[in-house]
Amino acid sequence: MEYVRLGKSGMKVSRICLGCMSYGVPERGTHPWSLDEAASRPFIKQALDAGINFFDTANVYSDGTSEEIVGRALKEFARRDEIVLATKVHGPMRKDPNGRGLSRKAVLTEIDASLRRLGTDYVDLYQIHRWDYETPIEETLEALHDVVKAGKARYIGASSMYAWQFCKALYVADLHGWTRFVSMQNHYNLLYREEEREMSGLCAAEGIGVIPWSPLARGKLARPWQEGASTERAATDEFGKTLYAKTQDADRLVVDRVGEVAVARGVPQSQVALAWLLQKSVVTSPIVGATKPQHLDDAVAALAVKLSPDEVAKLEEPYTPHPVLGFA
Repeated sequence: MEYVRLGKSGMKVSRICLGCMSYGVPERGTHPWSLDEAASRPFIKQALDAGINFFDTANVYSDGTSEEIVGRALKEFARRDEIVLATKVHGPMRKDPNGRGLSRKAVLTEIDASLRRLGTDYVDLYQIHRWDYETPIEETLEALHDVVKAGKARYIGASSMYAWQFCKALYVADLHGWTRFVSMQNHYNLLYREEEREMSGLCAAEGIGVIPWSPLARGKLARPWQEGASTERAATDEFGKTLYAKTQDADRLVVDRVGEVAVARGVPQSQVALAWLLQKSVVTSPIVGATKPQHLDDAVAALAVKLSPDEVAKLEEPYTPHPVLGFA
């Protein structure tokens, strides 16, 4: 396993992050395809055995049960100081008016709730899951600064938003001397490269670590092109259905190119797609979900796949502009 600094921070993370959205009580929340605790634990152990020290979850995943499952497994399998544990805040956790968002009330309430579920005194990375249009960014940033100063989070990060919004947040934090975001968790893969227009350049200029979600485009890049849902998750993942539905003709050409490079190299498609992302200088650690042992095996193996300039050009050539997606 390779380890690198997360942005300009001094904290080092594995070049593969285990995304834990797939782990939770299936009957809770909006992820009926989630693996329950017994089925989830082997993947967390496998990740640790492979040298992965970076684990990402969120309060909304399976109504908080993802945090519970991940917290219990990591407490049993690892030493707390040797792992980097990340979670997120923004989505609805209760039906009352203050049960979601990034108000001071919500942030301070939800960090305590996440810590209880995770069974820890602090998280290493506390991320805003989306931009809150109803709360001034000054209020959110000051609350996050207080979370850090209280010792409940070591660093803070952000997730999918417009580059102007992220730039404003960085400026406001600097203006007031508040804790600065060290990472951006954004939607970035071979099928969705709109982040290259502005966000990637901003992150490179500001020393922000990029930890992309859905690096395999909900599995579309990991197998030959298939029409319709190919897995239970694809059939029931309502958010996932919104990401690529309008760009299938263009996306198929990209998937075909991934397949051609994979066949020529004699490796799985997922390794090629992840290798492309890992070779982007701005990318720190793609967030990989795993529900089968080979998912983690292929993710780790992708670190050794070094694509040639010709292969990169071949993979990128068929891409066409996409609608901005994933910010909601």
